[in-house]
Amino acid sequence: MAPSIQTFMQALLILMAGALVTVTAQNCGCASNECCSQYGYCGTGEAYCGYKCQRGPCYTPTGNIGDIVTDSFFNGIAQCKQFYTRSAFLQAAAKYPYFGRSGTIDDKKREIAAYFAHVTQETGHMCLIEESNGASKDYCNRTETQYPCNPNKKYYGRGPLQLTWNYNYGPAGGDIGFDGLNQPETVANDVVVSFKSSLWYWMTNNAHRHMVVDQDFGATIRAINGKYECDGGNTAAVNSRVGYYKDYCNRLGVDPGNRLTC
Repeated sequence: MAPSIQTFMQALLILMAGALVTVTAQNCGCASNECCSQYGYCGTGEAYCGYKCQRGPCYTPTGNIGDIVTDSFFNGIAQCKQFYTRSAFLQAAAKYPYFGRSGTIDDKKREIAAYFAHVTQETGHMCLIEESNGASKDYCNRTETQYPCNPNKKYYGRGPLQLTWNYNYGPAGGDIGFDGLNQPETVANDVVVSFKSSLWYWMTNNAHRHMVVDQDFGATIRAINGKYECDGGNTAAVNSRVGYYKDYCNRLGVDPGNRLTC
């Protein structure tokens, strides 16, 4: 006897539900013990289960970043204390919990040492808030139609990592919560936003991954200013960054690793 339409539909719904459960259990097509990375690839370890892990047994950041970035460490770097403060840095870091809180304790220390090495280089020991003579330079990429420049604004370097260009100010503002295209000066006026802009750049441009997963300080130089410094572009600047990094690793009691230049 042929099954009724009602029986057929019930069977079809059961099959669809079973398929849904299977897809969900696979975590973006991954095995149940694997993570789906921010780029949609399956695997295990920090690169897959760390920052922006989509599904699966994603890692939970651990530790207190303030235990590494102590008053002594921060104040030993910041020679000018009129704008940048440890308190503002810690407030900003709370928005990016994977920064300085991923991997082993040595991974955390190396990442923090690397970040502050670049901050020191970019700001002259946290004295420079804005790029020198930046207002005279045109940092508007007019092909970036998603982030159109405001003709009355300038997108020169500001903040701990000297955020530059409209295509960085736009998405940074969207992530942090300020109008990056129409009020880029916020990065130089609000110290918490200023630190957040640098941490946004650090995390977005894979400097975090280079340090926590690859332990490759040289790759972070390329991510920060490789166009102008790597491959013989400015060896003195590269060596300066490496020097700061090794110094800060020494202060934190961690081996800097081997891949130091770009």
